[in-house]
Amino acid sequence: MRELDGTDMEILGLLAEDARRPFSEIAERVGLSGPAVSDRVDRLKEAGVINGFTVDVDHSQLRAGVPVFVRVSGVSEALEDLRARVGDADAVEHVFVTADGGLWFYARAQVGNVRQWLDGLIGDGTGGAAGIDYTVTLIDDAEWRPSLEGAEFALTCAECGNTVDSEGESATIDGQAYHFCCPSCRGRFEERYNRLEEGA
Repeated sequence: MRELDGTDMEILGLLAEDARRPFSEIAERVGLSGPAVSDRVDRLKEAGVINGFTVDVDHSQLRAGVPVFVRVSGVSEALEDLRARVGDADAVEHVFVTADGGLWFYARAQVGNVRQWLDGLIGDGTGGAAGIDYTVTLIDDAEWRPSLEGAEFALTCAECGNTVDSEGESATIDGQAYHFCCPSCRGRFEERYNRLEEGA
């Protein structure tokens, strides 16, 4: 398995700025040929570093509702259920779980009464669930600027969680790419996977 190098990081950064940037333009910026950039992007996709390319939609052009940032507190043991419920809401664009177990999310509420919508989404429809409270901030402007500055990518072994280095191995199982730090981890993973498949 090949480790990600500085050129890979540059390519990822350029694609994060503009996913539709032509490979010829990227090639010029990183000092490679267009086909070489295409090959690196294909390898990054196969390795699972790139999962897809997205569209950055200017919601203000679509009149897509009231932009709100919501901070939920007092979630505790209901965190996972609430996170799933909030994440499934059509209006919610980003969900964050804080280190102290809080839940924050950004949404574009397409309703007349934001509080009523949030009470129904977060609580029991009567002003919130027991112990759960939230604060709402209306957003005037939002800009998402993905950055890879200072980031280091390290693939994680699907079996033991260790970092996968150049000695590691990759395998595609049922169309999904998995990475392993050593052949024994790969063997254990495939053996367990096959047992589960047989038992299903």
